[in-house]
Amino acid sequence: MKDLFDFCKFGDLNLNSRIVRTGLWESEREQSGNLTPEIYNRYENLAASGVGLIITELISLYPRDAFSKYSHTPHFRRFVREMKDLTDLVHVYDVPIFAQLGFVQFNKHAEHNMRVEDVSIEDIRKIQTDFIKVCQKIDYAGFDGVQIALGNYYFLTRFISPSFNKRTDKYGGNTLNRLRIVLEMIKVIKQTTNLHINCRLNAFDIQAGGSTIEDTIEIAKLLEKFGVDSLQITRPRSPQYFSKENIDRTSPEIHDMKVEKINLLTEECERIIDSVNIPVIMGGGVNSKSQINKILNETNIDFISMQRPFVYDPSFLIDWQMDDEAESKCKLCNNCYWKKTSTCFINRPATWDVENKKSYM
Repeated sequence: MKDLFDFCKFGDLNLNSRIVRTGLWESEREQSGNLTPEIYNRYENLAASGVGLIITELISLYPRDAFSKYSHTPHFRRFVREMKDLTDLVHVYDVPIFAQLGFVQFNKHAEHNMRVEDVSIEDIRKIQTDFIKVCQKIDYAGFDGVQIALGNYYFLTRFISPSFNKRTDKYGGNTLNRLRIVLEMIKVIKQTTNLHINCRLNAFDIQAGGSTIEDTIEIAKLLEKFGVDSLQITRPRSPQYFSKENIDRTSPEIHDMKVEKINLLTEECERIIDSVNIPVIMGGGVNSKSQINKILNETNIDFISMQRPFVYDPSFLIDWQMDDEAESKCKLCNNCYWKKTSTCFINRPATWDVENKKSYM
């Protein structure tokens, strides 16, 4: 029988469990962009907890991106030095760590949030070059891999979706052409770095005329063919989430937020797993040890990612190792998601400064 705390292989990597921690964004960084002691402490707690693989909070490719003020960015001072300190810290616990890399908007001069069809060939080459350069920084900083954000509605997600991509050149039309921007840069990343490449994909598209699970399976096959080492499957959020109103949403009132009910992606993940020969991670929604072990032993799924339970308590897996009936205390209220922080709005100190997202004495 499989167990979530099995020692297992993930491509060429050795994992201490089948649990993958996925990050969101990091608003606790200093104004200059640098990592804080709290961030290092959190990652050490994650690494020591029994997690198999850590995927960082989003590293935003561009400093003027919609989420850049809530995220790490490779443009801040001492990025490589501090990330090397971070990877060294995690590796003390024999835990591999991937850097999550992506962006939401492509801005050029006075043009902001450009549509896919308005992006020129020169713009495509710039995006690819920028991605490759940052991956080389990530490799130099000691990361074991990079996760390319092709899920939800980040810019590259829109590029590969038939609902958004209306181009008529070689970067539009069929699935191969829509994915070409990604496949070309993956080839160079594989040639110029030692990184394990993971791609985060939507299981399907909730937009009219968007990608179906059949399209995602075709995309997964192409990614594997061009050198991707693993996949993470996620459930897309509406692109309206990336509107200015939602990006700027910072209201301190949280008690009226509804708890999200999540339908797991087990069926979709099994179909993708049957279609490729690389590891596939099922995206979140699970919150108990028994639930995870049930999925592991009743499906062909071998790896499961979690995000919000780690926000509530980065060390909760320590308790899970001693209790077969353990459950996460995370309420899945999603406020850590909406408010763009790495902190829980339920499990927090009484002396919490909501505006500055910090506790004080």
